[in-house]
Amino acid sequence: MQSVNSLNLSRYGLNVNFMNRQEKIAVITGASRGLGQQVALTLAAHDIQIALIARSVEPLQAAVEQIRAHGGTAISIAADLSDRNSIDTIKTAVESQLGQPSILINAAGVFGPIQLIQDSDPEAWIETLTINTIAPYLLCRAFVNGMIEQSWGRIINFTSAASLHPPGPLNSAYATSKVALNQFTRHLAAELDGTGVTANVIHPGDVKTEMWAYIRDEISAVQGGQGAAYQQWAEWVNQTGGDDPQKAADLVMRLLGEEAAHTTGRFLWIENGLQPPIPSWDEPTDQQPWRE
Repeated sequence: MQSVNSLNLSRYGLNVNFMNRQEKIAVITGASRGLGQQVALTLAAHDIQIALIARSVEPLQAAVEQIRAHGGTAISIAADLSDRNSIDTIKTAVESQLGQPSILINAAGVFGPIQLIQDSDPEAWIETLTINTIAPYLLCRAFVNGMIEQSWGRIINFTSAASLHPPGPLNSAYATSKVALNQFTRHLAAELDGTGVTANVIHPGDVKTEMWAYIRDEISAVQGGQGAAYQQWAEWVNQTGGDDPQKAADLVMRLLGEEAAHTTGRFLWIENGLQPPIPSWDEPTDQQPWRE
């Protein structure tokens, strides 16, 4: 893991209020490894108090200890986001141990079944939507009122370019979950307009994570040519080394700055990622004839 005190964050130009450690508490899911952990280390380096959430207890605690060793404040909450009851546990633990969070980063995610719909495991398919879409909704619901009361908040949901690619076989659960997450975030942003709270989705890049390894291994067992595109993607990420996860953390930091105060309801991309940005959505142009 990258040392917390080795990160230079002066380039983000964050204002004095943001620098007040007591005012900023972040909840980060998927924080025991990969992208979520990199974001946690980066925010902790800027004196933001962190609640790290994941299922894996030991790597979660290791990240907390690393943050504390460098003078940061962090707690770990072991929780299974596929269980709706975990949301109340998370909310109670965060508010009792740290206070009211103003930053929510939903970085946890699973790829789910790599199967044709006709052959898919319903429980695995539904669990994918539960973790990737329902859990972010429930966490937003749990913490957004506190952000509104503070007149400042940042909600950042990790999506995927898969939600913008043309539909294809084998990844219906994952792509559907991310499309739904995109639209949910847009609705949330519309509701939060004028409150000082923003909500955005980001594609964190094509990173060589455990999800990448899962796709690589699972797709090797797919018969016929239906898995060719995923095999090519896995090999491409392997050959290039993948995107640097720090780029996703950098994007999160930019969204916390005052220059991003009016950036909301957007699909955002890391800087100079391996995959060029794909058009997502523009400002609506359609006219609803029933509206005055």
